[in-house]
Amino acid sequence: MPTIDQKDARSIKKPIALVVDGARFVPEPIAPNTADAESLDVWGFRDTRFAMGSDGHAEVLGSRYELSGQKLTRLMPWIRETLQVDIDSKDVFASHYPIAIPAPVANEAFSAAIRNYLQPNQITTDSELRLRHGHGQTQEEMFAIKYGSVPRVPDLIVYPANTEQVEKLVASAAKTGVSLVPYGGGTNVTEALRCDATEHRTIVSVDMGLMNRILWVDTANMTACIEAGAVGRNIAAQLASYGYTMGHEPDSIEFSTMGGWVATNASGMKKNKYGNIEDLVLDMTVVTANGVLSRTSAAPRESVGSDWRRIIFGSEGTLGIVTSAVVKLFPLPEVQEYGSLVFRSFEDGCGFMQELARASSVPASVRLVDNMQFQFGQALKTASTGFKAYKSQLEKFFVLNIKGFEADKMVACTLVYEGSRAEIAQQKKFVTALGAKHNGMAAGSENGRRGYQLTYGIAYIRDFLMNYYVIAESFETSAAWSDVQPLIRNVKKRLEDEYAARKLPGKPFVTARVTQLYRSGAAIYFYFAFYFKGVPNPSHVYAELENIAREEILRSGGSLSHHHGVGKIRKQFLPDIMSDPALAWKRGLKAATDPLNVFGAGNQGL
Repeated sequence: MPTIDQKDARSIKKPIALVVDGARFVPEPIAPNTADAESLDVWGFRDTRFAMGSDGHAEVLGSRYELSGQKLTRLMPWIRETLQVDIDSKDVFASHYPIAIPAPVANEAFSAAIRNYLQPNQITTDSELRLRHGHGQTQEEMFAIKYGSVPRVPDLIVYPANTEQVEKLVASAAKTGVSLVPYGGGTNVTEALRCDATEHRTIVSVDMGLMNRILWVDTANMTACIEAGAVGRNIAAQLASYGYTMGHEPDSIEFSTMGGWVATNASGMKKNKYGNIEDLVLDMTVVTANGVLSRTSAAPRESVGSDWRRIIFGSEGTLGIVTSAVVKLFPLPEVQEYGSLVFRSFEDGCGFMQELARASSVPASVRLVDNMQFQFGQALKTASTGFKAYKSQLEKFFVLNIKGFEADKMVACTLVYEGSRAEIAQQKKFVTALGAKHNGMAAGSENGRRGYQLTYGIAYIRDFLMNYYVIAESFETSAAWSDVQPLIRNVKKRLEDEYAARKLPGKPFVTARVTQLYRSGAAIYFYFAFYFKGVPNPSHVYAELENIAREEILRSGGSLSHHHGVGKIRKQFLPDIMSDPALAWKRGLKAATDPLNVFGAGNQGL
């Protein structure tokens, strides 16, 4: 994920803040920006999307990103070559969005109850909004809303404005027999929002969008209290305007929310410096079927017996609704710089990553992409002219002809450094030397910066390519260092062999990158895509192949998920990783805390 530009953040005009005492202040709410309206049928902002030009080249519409307004002349030729299929830019797999949307299932008693404490503009049964609140961002869901069917969606959407209203909603739901499903940014890729077609109760989506404030910032203790509906990009920008950062930047930061991060046990690309969400959250407020879980203080650490807060991490809306969290803050770094390295092989790059993970000071973010993903990044470059084109040709000649790197084997590593000038100078010196030890060489800050910027476009590209019979998705895991390389090889081979055995068109696109680092291992991201014209029920075929890849991941020592979560898409694998008593414990916890199943999302089989 591209990082928040620290220099730009400092230039944001600070909103007026109410000083509570000498150390704590209350930022004013950020005014809604109509320019940030989100698409309902594809990933991202409404003002941005990939399109096919009349010349058959992909182009990026809008002005939001670096690629915006640019023609990507290499992209479609590279995709045709990689997938070994002849994609016709004029042959469009036309979307039927919006598909037929089921009529709402009414619960008059609940509707009457909520009118006592919610305003009319906090309640809606709008069909397209109901459809949007009934899906996340998996390829299966995006395929279904354009080409298939969705048999069940939320019947009602409510927008609480504070914890008290959430309490009342939960009480009303329990009394009238309604199922509540929390909704943050809708970015999940686990089918966590997919509604059970057999659910006979009224399903109410509790959209946390109005609870979007930073409630206070404590400068003495470097903490902040943030409401669950606050969106990542706004949290980062507002904190930065005061000189602070939370440091949590998942790939979905533009749309995902504070509550969603807690509910999925999220990780961000800069966890090397700041930690994962469970490291950053000191306290939280959660509304459950039995009442509000809260505490009187948020100490740095304590030993007070079993901690319910730890159980809420990764609970995926099954145990309650997170309404706010107290998080750690850090000073905005003095310096933020990008870097990049190229290695002769993926094996060299992994050796570098493993040794770097055990260093005393690691860059905020380090990501290693394999050769296929490296080539993909090159295909997303816009055409250079003049001196820029000449410089690019010289660099390519130097790397391939002078240094002897092989174009079909070399890989790239991108880095983000954050800290003091002295700290970053030391890190860069160490990284460059360590890279050389592993047959790598520095490739410049611009390549590093560009590598992170491209992360914005991947989800847009996925939805764009679906129009041309290419289906794609990502899935992730984590593994011990001894398993990282064998796991990646095994998963790629398993997918390629299964694809060939099914006699599917052309060749599949299978690529991996190593991301978040730990002393004992790393997170691994896979991207998988194929051309599906002529393939019956391609979304189902993709899901089958992804499940096969997941089986191989588990067989090869990987985790069920590193940060995406379980939802419904992976719940079938829980018996493979947990003992029967462990699963019974999870079910028992759910039964004890929510006996009426008020929180009926059904994630993790609960």
